[in-house]
Amino acid sequence: MNSQGLHARPCHSIVSAARGFSSELTIRSGTREVNGKSILELMTLNAAKGVELEVRACGGDAVGLMDALEELFRGGFGELES
Repeated sequence: MNSQGLHARPCHSIVSAARGFSSELTIRSGTREVNGKSILELMTLNAAKGVELEVRACGGDAVGLMDALEELFRGGFGELES
C-alpha cells in the first residue's frame, strides 16, 4: 500500500474501479466489514499503512473486479514512494 494508508484518494480509486463491475465488493479490516463501492464506508476503516485488508468480490465478473483491484493495490494507487 502507499505510505499514507487507505485515505480519500485510494478509497476513490477503489470505488471508481469497483463501480465498473456488477459484482458486490466487501472489504474487511479487523472486525469491521464495509461495502467496497461506498467511499464513505471505506474511509471508516481508517486503514493505516501496514494494516491487512481482506477483499472479497461476489458475482459474475468478480474475477475481473479482483484483477482490477490487485493492479490498484500493487501500484500503490499511484502513490508509491520512490
